[in-house]
Amino acid sequence: MAARGALNKNNSAVKRIMQEARELANDPCTDYSAAPLEDDIFEWHCTMRGPSGTEFEGGLYHFRILLPSEYPFRPPSIMMLTPNGRFELNTKICISFTNYHEELWQPAWGVRTAIIGLQGFFPLKGTAAAGVGAIEYPNAERKRLAALSRNWICPRCNHSNLECLPDPLPAGSASVSDADLSISDTPSPRQLVVPMPTPAATPFMEATSASESSSSTNTPLSTASPLDTPSTPSTPSIRLHAPIPTRPSPPASILSQRIPTPRLQIIKSDLLGRPSASPARTPDLPILEAAITQSQRRPPVMLDTAICVLLVLVLSLIARRIL
Repeated sequence: MAARGALNKNNSAVKRIMQEARELANDPCTDYSAAPLEDDIFEWHCTMRGPSGTEFEGGLYHFRILLPSEYPFRPPSIMMLTPNGRFELNTKICISFTNYHEELWQPAWGVRTAIIGLQGFFPLKGTAAAGVGAIEYPNAERKRLAALSRNWICPRCNHSNLECLPDPLPAGSASVSDADLSISDTPSPRQLVVPMPTPAATPFMEATSASESSSSTNTPLSTASPLDTPSTPSTPSIRLHAPIPTRPSPPASILSQRIPTPRLQIIKSDLLGRPSASPARTPDLPILEAAITQSQRRPPVMLDTAICVLLVLVLSLIARRIL
């Protein structure tokens, strides 16, 4: 057997075994536990939980996994140690991923695959359960062996199956413990002391306090003890006067302003060059309307001049064609 201290860490089998040991240690499962021996990493001792819904339910079964030196290119061997009524003890059993069927083994498989596969072979019956190392016990005997297997102690490990694979805690206990922790961490309402801010003194408050003090001097003191009547702090009442809302007046629109429009007679006299008599006064129009009417009007003198120029050009062209 190869000792742990004299292992060749460059060997592919040693590297693979050490990797699987770390993975199983870092990712434990409630259905099985496995670890190599201290003095021989090629021999693993495993504890498996019986499949639920079968006669093996509740049982804990201890077995050995023997890895070859060519691992993982050759399959392991499995030997049961705990009496179970399904496989013989201290005998290499024949299942599809053991040394009896090397042609079916794949290097991608490992110790975890062998444990899960063995757990699946437990409830098989009839011809499917036949093979080297397989036995047939009545269901009542298998149930009795399952109950006894929990306290079975491995002579090599010196630990019982229940110590190697404890029962998982119920789902409700973890939630209750978490709830208790969350409640204990929350401070009680009595521990929360919030200081109340004191209002700043105002003339109105000073006057109110003065009136209260004068009224208290005139009123006789009560003979009741402080324990009879609860003392409540007196808070001065402040009257709040809301301002009266006022609607702002809109500015005067430009269309509401009116200017005197030019008189029609004055415009005619300016265009014809003649003085005109005082015409009747026209009503005022808004500024915008007056601007529009003024922009639409054009002096007829410019229009007549343009028409004359065009006529002269046309006549000159006609005369040149004729001559």
